[in-house]
Amino acid sequence: MSDDIRRLKVGILGCGPISQAAHFESAVKARNAELFAICDVADDLRDRMAATYAPRKSYRDYDAMLADPEVEAVIVATSDAFHVPAASAALEAGKHVLCEKPLGVSVEEVEALKRDVVRSGRVLQVGHMKRFDAGLQSAKAFIDAEMGELLALKAWYCDSTHRYAMTDAVQPPIIKSSKARKPEQDPKQDLERYLMLAHGCHLLDTARYFAGEITEVEARLSKRFGAYCWFVDVAFANGTLGHLDLTVAVRMDWHEGFQIYGQNGSILGKTYNPWYYKTSDVDIFRESTGTTARVLGADGHFYRRQLEGFADVILNGAPMAGADIDDGIASVRAMTAIARSVKSGGPVRLSEVSGAV
Repeated sequence: MSDDIRRLKVGILGCGPISQAAHFESAVKARNAELFAICDVADDLRDRMAATYAPRKSYRDYDAMLADPEVEAVIVATSDAFHVPAASAALEAGKHVLCEKPLGVSVEEVEALKRDVVRSGRVLQVGHMKRFDAGLQSAKAFIDAEMGELLALKAWYCDSTHRYAMTDAVQPPIIKSSKARKPEQDPKQDLERYLMLAHGCHLLDTARYFAGEITEVEARLSKRFGAYCWFVDVAFANGTLGHLDLTVAVRMDWHEGFQIYGQNGSILGKTYNPWYYKTSDVDIFRESTGTTARVLGADGHFYRRQLEGFADVILNGAPMAGADIDDGIASVRAMTAIARSVKSGGPVRLSEVSGAV
């Protein structure tokens, strides 16, 4: 990498699993960003990560990192409950923010965060890294330029009982610390809510990325033999019909993908376990030519591509390719609406929901 390339000086908050599996490597490899600082209250974990990834600075205190004038942007890579407070503090300190998904855990807190974003004038991007999958990007480009009206979208996100055997083979060893800061309540105590926040936000953001605003959901949930299965009928603002399948965990290989039917063609996508860093297989059929095309997408490091896109917005004024604050809010609203629909047994409009997921 040329020394004269302007690189965004990034501080990463949190040295836990998602930073170790994705964000540290992304910041080290990025063409236009630099792993400038890391921050974690667990001294043993932070020191080990500092020795491994060699940031210029290492902080125990988050306020101290935010007070560093050289830090330009912060990646919030903490537990979900800490996302909004950490992002808000960074914005208040004049830093740009790349916040892990989900943006927050309640409608009210993410809407309050939007006010902080507007007031700060800084960039906030939500870590829906699937928007940087070249296969999904090829589908989006076809929808926007050639597909005409959308008729229907089906999408599914089915985690596998075998995912940990698979990910352990490809991820670096994840280092843990007994000193790590944890939420007051274990998020996994309410497994239904935890799985929706962890996985449902991906499925919903993908659906919105392709078909636009979701106005209403009607959801059913089946819980059997330790598995959770949500079937969600979705109404999009543009009239597209939608059906979403979130299942954790299927007794088979990882099963994720989508089908989209449109006026001038159709799209069929297969998405892989994200830790394989393999671009989705997306087949685009053009009715005009009777042919199907698929982008190779040789660069499948979605997390690094996400950081580079974030940095391009800040450094070069590039348009936002990732999920912005409104996308993050919409995802939290949709997850909340699904939870309400499961309880009520009927449709729920997103504009009418409030409270926590």
